Amino acid sequence: MFEIHPLYSLAGVAVGLLVGLTGVGGGSLMTPLLVLAFGFHPTTAVGTDLLYASATKTVGTAVHGFNRTVDWKVVRRLAIGSVPATLVTLLALAYAGTKFDGTEHVITVTLGFALIATAIAMAFRRQILAYYADAIDAMTDGKVKRLTVILGVALGVLVSLSSVGAGALGMTALLVLYPKLPTNRLVGSDIAHAVPLTLIAGMGHWAMGSVDFGLLVSLLIGSVPGIIIGSLVSARIPDHVSRAVLAGTLAIVGGKLIF
Repeated sequence: MFEIHPLYSLAGVAVGLLVGLTGVGGGSLMTPLLVLAFGFHPTTAVGTDLLYASATKTVGTAVHGFNRTVDWKVVRRLAIGSVPATLVTLLALAYAGTKFDGTEHVITVTLGFALIATAIAMAFRRQILAYYADAIDAMTDGKVKRLTVILGVALGVLVSLSSVGAGALGMTALLVLYPKLPTNRLVGSDIAHAVPLTLIAGMGHWAMGSVDFGLLVSLLIGSVPGIIIGSLVSARIPDHVSRAVLAGTLAIVGGKLIF
């Protein structure tokens, strides 16, 4: 029987609400929260957060799918790259764990770099979007597709190692690649793509023994209602409001990471 921790459940509510509303805040907020505020080992935080993200984003995908705020073409393109990359990364981690003693250190270092990259993407999102706007407008759909698959590969590796990237980094890249799509459809697509990505990565970490199921259950109790509320609100607010909420969320998460 798992012991339920109310404080962890409250953290799940807050993070679930942000994920449902913006597609951002899962790994980039929950993983450092578990490590820095609650004192969990980075490897345990990564593995538990991946299964937590899979469960919460499955609920979010159902809500976004019902409201038709998922672009399945974008999801397929991302998954073509991310699923094989995730499997290869997990196999590499499993092999390294049997041959070397520094696997946990690799995960910890990757988590640190992922958090720094996330903070940069958050701090300079507007400049990034403006810098690439003209180049993206001139691109053919085929090139956008290839770049989306490459993005999926990068997210598959990064998320498998650190649980960070599917939300903040993925959303920034999607906003660059698909500037004409409404934000709530990109949010829904980002959440839908994260389901197979985090599930496969989370199962791999489970097999390696780096999942705390008491923590997982506590987080899910709070996050499921949180992500339902956030997803419902996301589908019913104007696009410019959604963009403002997304920017505010990125700034808050970036502040947490920096300070």
